This record gives sequence, structure tokens and C-alpha cells, in this order.
Amino acid sequence: MRRFRHDIGEGEIAGVEFGDPVKSFAALWLHATGFNAMTYQSILAPLGLRARVAALDLRGHGRTRLPASPGKLNSWARYRDDVIAWLDQQAPGGLVLGGHSMGATVALLVAGKRPDLVKGLVLVDPVILSPRQYMWMHLFPAAGWGLRAGHALARQARKRRSEFSSPQAAKKSYCGRGAFASWRSPFLDDYLLDGLERIDDNPLDSETQTWRLLCHPKWEAATFAAQRNRPWAALGRVRRRKIPITVLRAETGSVLSSKVVEKMVRKVPALIIKRKRGSSHFLPMEAPYDVRDALSSYLSRLFEGFTVAEEGPVRRSLRVGGQRYGG
Repeated sequence: MRRFRHDIGEGEIAGVEFGDPVKSFAALWLHATGFNAMTYQSILAPLGLRARVAALDLRGHGRTRLPASPGKLNSWARYRDDVIAWLDQQAPGGLVLGGHSMGATVALLVAGKRPDLVKGLVLVDPVILSPRQYMWMHLFPAAGWGLRAGHALARQARKRRSEFSSPQAAKKSYCGRGAFASWRSPFLDDYLLDGLERIDDNPLDSETQTWRLLCHPKWEAATFAAQRNRPWAALGRVRRRKIPITVLRAETGSVLSSKVVEKMVRKVPALIIKRKRGSSHFLPMEAPYDVRDALSSYLSRLFEGFTVAEEGPVRRSLRVGGQRYGG
């Protein structure tokens, strides 16, 4: 694993990478709201044995140093444009783009705006609302501000504890609770590695320390509420450019409603969608091998020249109304 920082104009975007640095990047991963690139290293590191892959700390998250004013965030277009700026510098030939939750939606938005930079998409429980919801948020921006104030996830994020006496105290606070209850090892340790920074001026070995979340609760809340996005237009362009796309959907607590899933499949008939049995919205932390296999499949076909027959059978979307998605 290697860390990097790249200047994209407004400041530096940070990330981690795996694999031979002489090679071109073959895949890029984008994290969920409140998390960071390091959280997913146990999924990505084995892929580095065969390809160069990376993950970014998005604006306001992890070790990235870009302006992050919560009051100015209305949509995820800012994240999209940051990723495009990085891709233009580091992977202008295109790569496999994947992500989890917000990161998955941002990956789709990137492909919609710059399909030339994306060879394939792996989206894990992306945040995609119905077209009607987006229509109202775009027609009546004031209603969006009302949503910002009342959004349940945003309210929860604003109340989140932001400071701890040590990384161990943070881990004790999170382990086995709330969103972290179903996480396998070592995801929580990896999240905390780049999720906290020490902010006190005491000696390094002092018993009195103060550690703060690198993603401020106000920025996390603003991200949850910033839903004036255009994923359906992006899906249309992905279909027209014939970019292969796989969606992994949680079995319980998915942010993708059944109606949205049905509409996605109608809009992009070639879409592959799989529902992982026993999974929640935190599917990558519960079923990391499934996520890795989806990325590996695209690396095999798009970079290593394997055919679908050579890599094994892939079950496509079937019986959408009955919620049986294969896999």
C-alpha cells in the first residue's frame, strides 16, 4: 500500500494505491459518506497483485485537503468533478470505477459526465432516488433546503460525537454498535486509521489526548442531505456508451427501492444486478469477497483480455418484479 496526494487545483486530494506503480491505473474505488479510502483496503489490496488500483478520500473526508463548506453543498456534483479532475491527471485512458453508497452514485455521475474516463462500473448499493423525487428537488430548491434541515440521516450525523480521548476509545464506542454492528474485521480498524486525527498539543506519549473525526459531522450531514443529483441522466448516457455496469444490492435496508431497481433495469437492459443474501447497506464490510469478485471480473475482461466464457458464468438480472436478481 502506498499513500499519495495530488493537487487538483483547489487543493490536494489524497488516497491509497496498490500494485505496480509503473503500470497505469486499472481501477478506482470511492467510499461511502463519512468513511475514507483506507476503510476498503482489505478488498482492494489483493487486486494489487495483478493490477494497479486506487481509492480516493473524497472532499471533506480522510486526508484530503480541499475546501469543505457544508452550507455550499447542494449536490454531489462537487465530488464528481473532483474525481474527474483526478482521473484527467492520473488515468486519462479510463479505468474501472467502483464505489459504495454515496461513492457508487458519484461513480455513476462521473461516467455520465465523462464516459471516456470509465470502462466499467461496479456500484454497491448506490443512493438513487426515484425520478419524481429529483424532479421536485430541482424544481423547488427551497424544498431541498427544507429537506436538508429535516433529513433523518443528516440529523443523526449532526449529533455524532466528533472527539475521542484515543483511537482505542473511538473503537470501543463504535465496535458492535449501530452502523458498525455487522462489520467484519479489519474494516473498523482500517476506517479509524484514516478517520481520526490528533489535535492536542500535548507530548506524543501524554495520557491526555484529543482525537477528532476527519470527516466533520456537519460535512457528513450536508452530504446526506445534498440530493439534487442527476443519476438517471447519467444512466442514460452509460447505456448509450455501452459501459458495462454491475450493481450489488443489499438484501435488507438497501437504499435502492424495488421500484427504482425495476426502473434501472428497464432503462439499462444490459445492467447486471445482484442481491447478496443476508447483507445490509454495509455490504462491502459484510461480504468483501463479492465486491472484490465484481471488480476482478471487469479487470479480467477490460484489461487482461479474458472473455466472459473464460472467467466463468455471470447471472444477469431476472424476475425483477419478484426481487430475484441472481447471484
